[in-house]
Formats: sequence, structure tokens, C-alpha cells
Amino acid sequence: MRLLSDDVLYLRPVEPEDLELLYREENDSSIWWLGEQTGPYSRFLLRQYLADVTGDIYTDRQLRLVAVRCADDMPVGLVDLSNFSPQHLRAEVGVLVFPEFRNQGHALRMLRLLEDFAREHLRLHQLYAFTPIINEAAVELFRNQGFTQGYVLKDWLLLADGHADALLMQKIL
Repeated sequence: MRLLSDDVLYLRPVEPEDLELLYREENDSSIWWLGEQTGPYSRFLLRQYLADVTGDIYTDRQLRLVAVRCADDMPVGLVDLSNFSPQHLRAEVGVLVFPEFRNQGHALRMLRLLEDFAREHLRLHQLYAFTPIINEAAVELFRNQGFTQGYVLKDWLLLADGHADALLMQKIL
């Protein structure tokens, strides 16, 4: 098996043609609470990002990949390595499966492919994720892939009706 692909999915770098896909996902305010985004991104800013991104995690300190179905080249989600530390060889993981492709096993495949790439090609030592406790599917995803629960981060995320706890999930590669 090649890195970044299995029999169902492959991961590829973002392309200029992904502008509308990124515009749709980055501006979905229903998922902003999961990260640090505070408002929408314009097409101009996303076009600039696509023009400037090198695909080199050492230069960009992040890597965003599009998960695509092998059968029909349909994008099903995005995976990210962010907050990359070259000194400590670790990165934060993000996994987003587009709503119409959820509950089909794609998230686990995406995470496995990203982890294999991080271990075998990037030689990272550790991956981690901050996962809202109330997002049971995400907690299960990381546990199923062998991530262990670290600290409970109290009131880590701001929701419309208050704060929510998050888990620090870690995996030594």
C-alpha cells in the first residue's frame, strides 16, 4: 500500500480548484466552536491561502489534505496537521468528514492514512487532538485509533449556552 491511500480513499494536497469546497466548509458556523475560528473567510483570503501554501509542513507549520474517494474522485473531507513543532516532532490533528459522507467509516480511514504519513514520512513522534467531550463520535474515533486520553480541559470550549470540557487525546507514534 502507498502512503496517503488505501483501497477506498486517498489524501491529496489542497488545490486552487478546492476554493469553493474550502469556502463552504470554512464558513460553516455550526463547526466553528470546535476550533479557533471567529468568523467567516472571504474567497479572496482563501484564494490567497491556496496560492501561498507550500505543502511543506516545515515551512507552513501545518498541512491540510483533502480526503477523496478512489472510486469517483469525490472529496469526502479534510484532514489537518497543525501547530507543528519541529523541535518536539509533534502536531495537532484535525479530521472533518463532510456531513453527506458521515457514518461511512471515512473518518477512521482518514485518520489512519494521516497517521501513517506522519509516522513513516514526516517521522513525527506524537500526534494529539483536543476533542470536545460532548462529541462522542470524535472521542470514539481517536480511541479506536489508539489515542489515549490525557487531561480533561475544563470549560475549554465556548458554546451558545455556556462552556464545554474537552479531552486532550494523544498518540505516541
